[in-house]
Amino acid sequence: MSVSSPSDAESSPCPLPGPRDPGGKDTERGEEKVCAVCGDRATGYHFHVMTCEGCKGFFRRSVNKGVCFTCPLARSCPVTKANRRQCQACRLQKCLDAGMRKDMIMSEEALRRRWALRGQRRLARELPEGLTAEQQELIDILIAAHQRTFDSTFSQFTHYWPAVRLCIPSPRPRSPPQPGIPATWLPSSLPDCLDDVLPDVFSMLPHFADLSTFMIQQVINFAKEIPAFRSLPIDDQISLLKGATLEICEIQFNTVFNAETKAWECGQHCYTIQDGALAGFQQIYLEPLLKFHISLKKLQLHEAEYVLLQAMRLFSPGRDQGAAVAGGPLSSADARPAPPDHTSIAQRDFIDAFQEKVALTLKSYIDHWHPMPEGRFLYAKLLLLLTELQTLKAENMRQILHIQDLSTMTPLLSEIIS
Repeated sequence: MSVSSPSDAESSPCPLPGPRDPGGKDTERGEEKVCAVCGDRATGYHFHVMTCEGCKGFFRRSVNKGVCFTCPLARSCPVTKANRRQCQACRLQKCLDAGMRKDMIMSEEALRRRWALRGQRRLARELPEGLTAEQQELIDILIAAHQRTFDSTFSQFTHYWPAVRLCIPSPRPRSPPQPGIPATWLPSSLPDCLDDVLPDVFSMLPHFADLSTFMIQQVINFAKEIPAFRSLPIDDQISLLKGATLEICEIQFNTVFNAETKAWECGQHCYTIQDGALAGFQQIYLEPLLKFHISLKKLQLHEAEYVLLQAMRLFSPGRDQGAAVAGGPLSSADARPAPPDHTSIAQRDFIDAFQEKVALTLKSYIDHWHPMPEGRFLYAKLLLLLTELQTLKAENMRQILHIQDLSTMTPLLSEIIS
């Protein structure tokens, strides 16, 4: 019994030279091929003989099961397309007479392995190409910068400002409200003789001032770790940081956000949206902020995707911090020097080109590591969330400008929004 070579297969869809058709004539390309066993239309060479799919399957099943067929007519039954099912013994014998080889039949396990391999190859053809060496190098640089500058445990965060008790006017003794009542919901004016100190409720404003300074410093250090950023003129560096720092802070803050508890878990510190209210922020900003973090966290981004998002925002020169905030110009009381726009950026072409490079790297990474259907619309969703983040930043700045004590407490934050 001969052993088939590794290149042999159970079936070959294209006719191979050698065997002849039932009529004894050489098969020629372009002619309809017929099965050497039953005369039906052939689909290719199966087990070394030109056959149809029906006879191919019949031959494999008969040999694998080891069935011994018996012919009632002394093995003289005709085998045609119409009656090939009537006598299995004669059909099997005709398969053997035509030259079909038992040694070319693969076991069930071998067939499963073969189909699995074919599936893997098909999937590999459908998957996009991997990242280029340049793109992978960019990701490595950004991840290293993030890991060297972002303290996810907030172990280095120090709270300097003392807690501030909240007071409300009360003409008669009253029980204190439940902890967590936003400061903006309490009256701001206090009659001198009617102050009632609430021992269980503290303003988060001083704490927020320290936290903002800490996170802004981390973003600045992150930017300085990127060679492309360090190569820019100092004025361009300042412009980019003023335009993107608050947004990058939110992206970094999302890495410690717990979508189940709706809390930011920063080592020994834990913050909720109510803490933002106690710092003086209003619900028109806090509710969309919470929704943004929930939406971003649900995407289950990799570390590489987080750092690429940060780089996309960093290298985004523009006037998105300008006078038009939250749908309208700031009032004269809120007037501040307008941030630089594109025209004030000396290396605008370089910055735009680098941002495009980052965006393409993010798209390639998503296509490679989030294949369909998992990655469907993931890149588009991230772009929409970045747009929402710009709107959040605008409202955030509007409210910070109204919290007069905040800029006094943290000059660095005041410099970022100025």
